Amino acid sequence: MSNENQKPTQEDDIPDWQPVTLKISDEENERLVREATAKIYARSVKGRFANWRIFMVLFTQIIYYGLPWLQWNDRQAFLLDLSARKFYFFGLVLWPQDIFYLAIILIVSAYGLFLFTALAGRLFCGYACPQTVYTEIFMWVERWVEGDRVQRMRLDTSPWSFTKFRLKATKQILWILIAIWTGFTFIGYFSPIRELVVQVLDFDLSAAQWFWFIFYGFMTYLMAGVLRESVCKFMCPYARFQSVMVDKDTYIVTYDKKRGDPRGKRSKKVDPKEQGLGDCIDCTICVQVCPTGIDIRNGLQYMCIGCGACIDACDDVMDKMNYPRGLIRYTSEYGMENGLDKKQVRNRLFRPRVFVYVGLLALFIIGLVTSISLRTPLKVDVVRDRGALGREIPGDLIENVYSIQVINMTDKAEPVAIEVTGDAMANAKVLLENTPGNTITVEPFTNQWIPLVIQAPLSDLKRGEIYKINIWAKTTSEESGKLEADEESSFYVPN
Repeated sequence: MSNENQKPTQEDDIPDWQPVTLKISDEENERLVREATAKIYARSVKGRFANWRIFMVLFTQIIYYGLPWLQWNDRQAFLLDLSARKFYFFGLVLWPQDIFYLAIILIVSAYGLFLFTALAGRLFCGYACPQTVYTEIFMWVERWVEGDRVQRMRLDTSPWSFTKFRLKATKQILWILIAIWTGFTFIGYFSPIRELVVQVLDFDLSAAQWFWFIFYGFMTYLMAGVLRESVCKFMCPYARFQSVMVDKDTYIVTYDKKRGDPRGKRSKKVDPKEQGLGDCIDCTICVQVCPTGIDIRNGLQYMCIGCGACIDACDDVMDKMNYPRGLIRYTSEYGMENGLDKKQVRNRLFRPRVFVYVGLLALFIIGLVTSISLRTPLKVDVVRDRGALGREIPGDLIENVYSIQVINMTDKAEPVAIEVTGDAMANAKVLLENTPGNTITVEPFTNQWIPLVIQAPLSDLKRGEIYKINIWAKTTSEESGKLEADEESSFYVPN
């Protein structure tokens, strides 16, 4: 049979696909590069969301700059003392053994971020993100020195003069001073900040302190003064994965296309319906006030940080045109498409995923608070002497050697007695090096390692046996409320 009469196979029906290469013209590529690198001159705006941003900037920075200066019982109230491996949180002191609490705090922070995003998108980005906060501060300085949007644009395009140099230099100096103070405050969280003032003036910081001082200050200047919106548009990973946590019932900054389009300029006295126009007068002020330079009328974009500046600007324009507010507003995609009112949109916010986040947050927070409240401010760690597991000494006694660490997390010195319990330990004797008896004094917020010897009569023991024991540390002061802690160990009897 000839090949011409053969039926085509399934493989013959599949076309030979070739990869397609998309070609962008030089003009288009130049336009994309120009849009990505164009400087954004954000216009100042007033309104309720602007007031909230001002409040959050002041609130977060009062905490950041002020917290290291607070004192608690003659010490820094908040101090992350890495060299001493102690974290001070007012009356609470966390040790390396308390790393569990740090893990819970990180989990709570993560679920809090998930909850805020599920409710209102990039709410954190718009009001509390350090990048947004410091960019806002630097922009305040820029507006105060160089003026608002139009004045800054004219200044940048004007030829260099003494006035231009003076304004630019003043702005840069103020930015650098803010960055320096921010870097200094940062290292003040890890070393006593009152001592750092003298050390900085004497140029007496350690190499690590100098590095973090300069690095954090420089990054503040670079991120908030130079890169600005580029961080949100091109560098921030949260902008990329936020779409996973946002759905049609999430509150987002939204432009009402049904009401606003078709756009067009018109007189205030003209009825837009008679001209076939929507409420948007195409003034582009919503674009001018956007810190990332996007046009919210083109739909939600990942660069939108949800700051609400465009809402304030649009509401102001609507007031001047005697149109109802809300052409740009916080609402959900579902509510916008189906014409729901505010109450209906809010009711749809409380959906299963939100309840899951709230439940997990409540569970972890209650667990954290309960665990800290029940936490015993006395801890003990025991390490056996590996060189000699057990030995027989004169007097028919078996002796085991340990090192014991007693941690006092209270704010006063505590006398601590060391005791041992367990099988065949009824007649055992505890000896502490360089200490008469079995009691030591541990200073507040310190730990103390002491060689410990336990001796037990051979008559109470069996040769070759390993006995489980508990080594106890108990305070003897009545003021402390009889704190105690124990650690399980073993007592070895040689053959």
